[in-house]
Amino acid sequence: MAASTGGGVGAEDVVRNKQVILRDYVSGFPKESDMQVTTGTTKLKLPEGSNAGFLVKNLYLSCDPYMRNRMTKRDPGASYVDSFNAGSPITGYGVAKVLESADPKFKQGDLVWGRTVWEEYSTITATDSLFKIHNTDVPLSYYTGILGMPGMTAYAGFYEVCSPKKGETVYVSAASGAVGQLVGQFAKLSGCYVVGSAGTKEKVDLLKKKFGFDGAFNYKEEPDLDAALKRFFPEGIDINFENVGGKMLDAVLPNMRVHGRIAVCGMISQYNLEQPEGFLEMVLPAIKEGKITYVEDVVEGLESAPAALIGLFAGRNVGKQVVLVSRE
Repeated sequence: MAASTGGGVGAEDVVRNKQVILRDYVSGFPKESDMQVTTGTTKLKLPEGSNAGFLVKNLYLSCDPYMRNRMTKRDPGASYVDSFNAGSPITGYGVAKVLESADPKFKQGDLVWGRTVWEEYSTITATDSLFKIHNTDVPLSYYTGILGMPGMTAYAGFYEVCSPKKGETVYVSAASGAVGQLVGQFAKLSGCYVVGSAGTKEKVDLLKKKFGFDGAFNYKEEPDLDAALKRFFPEGIDINFENVGGKMLDAVLPNMRVHGRIAVCGMISQYNLEQPEGFLEMVLPAIKEGKITYVEDVVEGLESAPAALIGLFAGRNVGKQVVLVSRE
């Protein structure tokens, strides 16, 4: 894949660089054709005179629901996250390997997770948006999910916003997704009664048999969502972890108990910390001891990324949707 520009393999090698481009801004339901996979070339070397940033090889990319908002043109500051640039590569969370660094905090060979670009190789200038990976005895792809942004969203939303108490009742919508599957398991670890909803029988079975939810239902098969919630929560709901909104939230509200808490889930865009130690100290041992299970839906190759992202909005994924770009 590399074309050397001078004797042998060196820093000036030019390599193929496949990218996923947002063709134009989207209105309505997004389609695969709103994106385009293109192939260009790039030099495996930082620009001359670089005194910051680094060059990375992307290994895994994360498909997340918040990315839909970024596909629509919005004024700066109108949303908690800026719009993508039409005609340019999509950006998002991922896992990458550092090939060259002008940042003293990172060195060649380091593995990192955080914000990157949907392409094979990226030059990252905003190095404060990436964290060094210290624990490599778990799958690297976990840093797009359980150990990355979705995991921190679940952790902060449940423990910090909801402040669960043993014996409380918890309802999680879109419960088989990247965040929901974790919230349900956090609830069980906290001694709560937890019920989740999903959109297929397969996902409902996953909630009960894999993730240990006390109950689960397919919302598409419930003609009356209020009645469904009353069936599972005859005494009401203490905590609602809301991933959906709309009619689902309308049904939840009259079923909330006095002093109940609702976490309205969105991406937590600013963490303002160098390493989420408290989160990792709780979650890493739980993974290794088998107390937390995590399910991923992995597709291979950047050419598969547009379909994987669009699949999120049609509920095609089972678990955290990840794109494998390279095995290193």
